[in-house]
Amino acid sequence: MQLYSKLIAAEINVSEKQVANTMSLLDEGATIPFISRYRKEMTGSLDEVVIGTIKERYEKLQEIQKRRETILNTIEEQGQLTDELKAKIDATWDANELEDIYLPYKPKRKTRAVKAKERGLEPLADILMNQRDNDLESKALAFINDEVPDVEAALQGARDIIAEYINEHQTAREIVRSVFERGAVIKSRLVKGKEEEAAKYRDYFEFEEPVKRCPSHRLLAMRRGEKEGFLKISVTPESEPAIERLNRFFVKGRTAASEQVSMAAEDAYKRLLEPSIENEMAAATREKAETEAIRVFAANLRQLLLSPPLGQKRVLAIDPGFRTGCKVVCMDAQGKLLHNENIYPHAPQNEYKQAIRKIESLVDAYKIEAIAIGNGTASRETESLIRNIRFNRDLQVFVVSEDGASVYSASKTARDEFPDYDVTVRGAVSIGRRLMDPLAELVKIDPKSIGVGQYQHDVDQNRLKGSLDQVVESCVNLVGVELNTASQHLLTYVSGLGPQLAKNIVEFRAENGPFTSRKELSKVPRLGAKAFEQCAGFLRIAGAKNPLDNSAVHPESYSIVENMAADLKCSVAELISNKEVLAKIDLKKYANEKVGMPTLTDIKSELEKPGRDPRKIIKVFEFSADVHTINDLKPGMELPGIVTNITNFGAFVDVGVKQDGLVHISQLADKYVSDPNEVVSLHQHVKVKVLEVDVQRKRIQLTMKL
Repeated sequence: MQLYSKLIAAEINVSEKQVANTMSLLDEGATIPFISRYRKEMTGSLDEVVIGTIKERYEKLQEIQKRRETILNTIEEQGQLTDELKAKIDATWDANELEDIYLPYKPKRKTRAVKAKERGLEPLADILMNQRDNDLESKALAFINDEVPDVEAALQGARDIIAEYINEHQTAREIVRSVFERGAVIKSRLVKGKEEEAAKYRDYFEFEEPVKRCPSHRLLAMRRGEKEGFLKISVTPESEPAIERLNRFFVKGRTAASEQVSMAAEDAYKRLLEPSIENEMAAATREKAETEAIRVFAANLRQLLLSPPLGQKRVLAIDPGFRTGCKVVCMDAQGKLLHNENIYPHAPQNEYKQAIRKIESLVDAYKIEAIAIGNGTASRETESLIRNIRFNRDLQVFVVSEDGASVYSASKTARDEFPDYDVTVRGAVSIGRRLMDPLAELVKIDPKSIGVGQYQHDVDQNRLKGSLDQVVESCVNLVGVELNTASQHLLTYVSGLGPQLAKNIVEFRAENGPFTSRKELSKVPRLGAKAFEQCAGFLRIAGAKNPLDNSAVHPESYSIVENMAADLKCSVAELISNKEVLAKIDLKKYANEKVGMPTLTDIKSELEKPGRDPRKIIKVFEFSADVHTINDLKPGMELPGIVTNITNFGAFVDVGVKQDGLVHISQLADKYVSDPNEVVSLHQHVKVKVLEVDVQRKRIQLTMKL
């Protein structure tokens, strides 16, 4: 543990104590949100990003340690483990270096070198490696037998042994690795006869680029083409520098034996080292590209989950369509489905006036306060219809992303929620609930189906899931969860709970009625002291007898707040949101060994604005009334738009034509931009200018340089 904390601390530039305490909390089962929010004294106020990095590195070091133990056991079983070798293995924490050390001892299939050794040619290889002899023929003659027919066969076998020795030599591998790192080029070529099928990969039919300059999205695109059988990919440098450096290291002198060693070095590179290090580099570059793609997806998902909520208002939601009509649902302020039916305002039925009358009557009957319209097929037409209705009350109209709604509506979760309704009703309800509380609704959908990623289907799915789950957990706990109304799905992501405890809470709530205090959580089956510690601070109870139960103050700190109130001669309720009274608190007075100024400062901030939602206020947005299809777009047009996705190469913007346009990274601002997230955020309202429209390929080029 001490060694791990020392290694990680040096790597991420924090103190060993901070790392050691964080690892200790992780080992105890504490979650990242809990550690970040409620254990600041132990971690030195490390944020979730740093704690997540410590967790990741800790797990990686544990993996290396397990691999080290396997290697040591294998070599010991062979009877070849010396004190020097063990010390060398124990000293490294680099995965590649560890494998390099192990390579000569690794059980292998019958290689050319193994066969040569079986034919008794190892002494000849030793003679060649000494590089003192010019008369090799007389030396080689001594090794000719039934299996070694002539001098050339003997020399070839000896070279095979030397080539394998060079391949397994740690320095040789480091030499080749450094050549690859400096000069490797990724080359992509079309597989013969696949021109038509591979049309979408046209940019990569004859492509090459230095690996160190190849961005993640390009590398993943090529790898996808390779996986689909359309492209052949290689990742190699020029061979001459590597062979020359190997010769400088292994070839001593200018004898005939030296020439044989040089031949063996070239063979070692081309036949063994180059393919091996190429595979290693391909894996490393892919991992790096995947890491970047997952980072982009996670950043987008975080922004999406923290989208501004409308809040608890009565909503009419519409899932628009042409032939099958528009599905309309009405919901109360808690998102409960009250009514559903279809309207047919568009072709082919064209029941425009009937649709208007129906919407007007539903708005009146259910006292609707806002309308949510899905952004799919017939969205603009339906929005136009709604905006032309003169309602007898103020109504806000929002266009809501449908990404993933169809996945949710066909899921088991949706069937369990609405067993008596079909997928169209469930989809419309999801659109309405997304407007009311995006976080609570989107947690029900597999993040990969939400559509804010970059090559998310091409990366390691386990890594992706782990990263996205961590983002969801972070967002849910940042916002906090209303214990008496939260769905099982939402509760699953609360710190310390998980699927089973979330299910138990919902069942307990159904059987016993709403929770009146956080203490009642201890009555939930299987929710023990540890789970309570982890989850309690993130769960809210509106209207609870103890007002702190509706705040982010952890129950373990209630006594501190009670002492503050007693010292100020007021109740806890009178303390909350009372800035004048709170200003009188001397926080230092309440500090002790366990509770320091970071926690006390957090408590005071929470008392000022208890249960405050960190999300922004939602804003109404309208597309240009003159633009409905891609054919309406002309270069030079300036239009309002909404950012729908952010990638490393730019941002996609919806301008209301059912096809998002791309603002390339070079067109995001009048200055150099290295990361699009520096300039734009998901669902941001922006102004763009049309640069180019390719109707046939459905490509729209936009700029934000107005």
